[in-house]
Amino acid sequence: MKNQEFEQRIEKYLKRQFGITITSASKRQVYEALMSTVREKLSEKKFAYEQELKKTKQKRAYYMSMEFLVGRTLRNNLFNLGLEKETKEYLEKNNFNLDEIYDIEPDPGLGNGGLGRLASCYLDALTSSDYPVTGFSILYEYGIFKQVINNGWQQEFPDYWLDLGKYGLVYRNDEEIEVRFYGHVEEKMTEDGFKVEHKDYTSIQAEPYDLLISGYKTKTVNTLRLWEAKAKTGFNMKLFERGEYSKSSEAEAIASSISKLLYPADSTNEGKELRIKQQYFFISASLQQLVKNHYNEFGTLENLSEHVALHINDTHPAMGVPELMRLLLDEYGYSWDKAWEITTKTFAYTNHTIMAEALEKWSVDLFKPLLPRIYSIIEEINKRFCQWVIDQGKDYTLAETAIIYDNQIRMANLSIVGSHNVNGVSKLHSDILVESTFRAFNELYPSKFGNVTNGIAHRRWLGQANPELASYLKDLIGDDFVKDLSKISKLNDYKNDKKVVAKLQEIKKVKKEQLATYIQNTTGITVNPDSIFDVQVKRLHEYKRQLLNALHIVYLYREIKYNGLRPVPRTFIFAAKASSGYQMAKNIIKFIHSISQMIECDELVRQYIKVVFLPDYKVTLAEKIIPAADISEQISQAGKEASGTGNMKLMLNGALTLGTLDGANVEIHEAVGDDNIFIFGLETPEVDALNAQGYKPWEYYNSSVKIKETLDFIKTMTVGGMNFNFIVDYLLTQDNYMCLADFESYVEAQEKVAQTYQDKEKWGQMSLVNTANAGIFSADRSVEEYAKDIWNIKKVK
Repeated sequence: MKNQEFEQRIEKYLKRQFGITITSASKRQVYEALMSTVREKLSEKKFAYEQELKKTKQKRAYYMSMEFLVGRTLRNNLFNLGLEKETKEYLEKNNFNLDEIYDIEPDPGLGNGGLGRLASCYLDALTSSDYPVTGFSILYEYGIFKQVINNGWQQEFPDYWLDLGKYGLVYRNDEEIEVRFYGHVEEKMTEDGFKVEHKDYTSIQAEPYDLLISGYKTKTVNTLRLWEAKAKTGFNMKLFERGEYSKSSEAEAIASSISKLLYPADSTNEGKELRIKQQYFFISASLQQLVKNHYNEFGTLENLSEHVALHINDTHPAMGVPELMRLLLDEYGYSWDKAWEITTKTFAYTNHTIMAEALEKWSVDLFKPLLPRIYSIIEEINKRFCQWVIDQGKDYTLAETAIIYDNQIRMANLSIVGSHNVNGVSKLHSDILVESTFRAFNELYPSKFGNVTNGIAHRRWLGQANPELASYLKDLIGDDFVKDLSKISKLNDYKNDKKVVAKLQEIKKVKKEQLATYIQNTTGITVNPDSIFDVQVKRLHEYKRQLLNALHIVYLYREIKYNGLRPVPRTFIFAAKASSGYQMAKNIIKFIHSISQMIECDELVRQYIKVVFLPDYKVTLAEKIIPAADISEQISQAGKEASGTGNMKLMLNGALTLGTLDGANVEIHEAVGDDNIFIFGLETPEVDALNAQGYKPWEYYNSSVKIKETLDFIKTMTVGGMNFNFIVDYLLTQDNYMCLADFESYVEAQEKVAQTYQDKEKWGQMSLVNTANAGIFSADRSVEEYAKDIWNIKKVK
């Protein structure tokens, strides 16, 4: 499409929808016109693309994930379609600023943390690489929540993103699906064999919406299919008249809750039930539609694995295994053995957690009444699997490998048994899986486990989030890196070029000034762009150790105030959401805010350090913070972070990693070398050994003056009438993630950071090396590995 035609479509939309020309349109109207016109453009490309796929009948991948943290779509689509520059000029001619139009779009509330962002990076990369893929998830009406900080406390409010975000969605009312809950199962022998009937169920309608995924300079357009829950039958008047009032509106109540929020609090049985419903809802709708389409095209499901690769992203979609079995057995009449063969050839599973306590489990008593047929299938899978293990002479592994054990359904075990491939997401993570977390499974399936290190969509995280840097790099080394990030390694040739190093630092200063303005406008805190921007942005969880970061800040505060320390000025920047039911995480947010208040009230200390907590962390905020970062805090306890992707985004934008040898930090360390990263703390074997002998935080308190003085000072802190003795008590009695064990090493590493930063040229060289060696962390590389080694899919020619 010529750019002129694109402009004409925008003006045609304004005329048709609002009866106006662009000269009299509001920003809101221009935004709607742009979103709708881009959607129309992608729909046309999607049609041509689907026609090509119908000819080739080639295998496709289907990526199932509870969340996709896609970020704003308008800029991404204009960038990928090569229309951004011309659209900007066209709008400027008509007195509109494209950046202001971008700001109207809310972040789609479809994800929360790294899991969802990774899924979105993979959809972007697969599309740009011309691989056929579809994502499946839920259309969450209110996302996870909008985070508001009130007097330092996190408060959660609905995120009304669909009001302005709906213009990117295509409603597919031709593909609605029925999903069934509750009821009971009747099994009987008939002339046609063994039959199972699900009776007295509650029916929920799954309404499909498609978010079209564009690729960079490609004809490929893929789809993220999002399901919204609606009551199929609505209000049941007969039940109401019989006095069964709650049951008369049961379907409406269930439907209204399923697609309301991502990750409802699961501290109660009601919350757990809702999570089970959500997971089954989107899995069942997706597989029913997919299987029906395949059968209509081929007249059989025996070749399903030849044309379909189903991927379980973490354990949330694990019910795909028994649901596909249900469809094959009950709807299409396959035998158990044949259905199991098809299922296991079709599914693959990515594990995202090392911690056994974080692996999803559901109580049988809770699960069985909700999904009676799915439970009966899981029960049969478990029975046959356990018998197979016994036949192998390895029944001693069953306590770890059984799918149903101690009255719990273990979803990771179900995913492993039901898949032909299981992968971790970093070298360290995958090693720990086979050596520890899933050691027994690796003994049973020695060829099933592998690794695909995570990657990021560099076209968004560099090309769009940091246009100043991307533009300079294009002039310096050419634009090949935009399509192939490995080409960014050419930047290494300029490590000793003082002009290039100075220019990169100049660009970093611009991004820091932009972020400083945002911080001022958002929080009222004035920060110094010449200070070290020390950034920790990620989900708030104890194992990620925002608390360790906060302890160091308190240590610095005390050293400046009482011991004459005059450090290099530093701005500590946090952004994170705590799960709504996670009280300790919320307490840590309050603690960080209180430290910030204490510093702001101290005329001396605030000259040297500032603490900023930016509320409502999301992709758009990350795009502001990451290009401005000098230090990337990746300080999780070793052996706990599967990979991380924020570390990769920060590295690509020239931030230096301060971290433990955990997750993908190990591979970042390998990529940049000892001299271009700050590593501290215990390593995974040391953490394991300390756990085995019994970790005693009191010993660190008694043997370290720095720890003792820092914790004793926290006991004296009273900010806004609140003290933090409970933080000290927690650290001295539990300290589950060994903050105190790593504290001294962390302080030393931070001192090295401050010392190194004073040598501007050296710092600039280290920053350059990080950017230049980020090529291996492209999502393009990751998805190539999935496509070739796991899914066996080919590019669309």
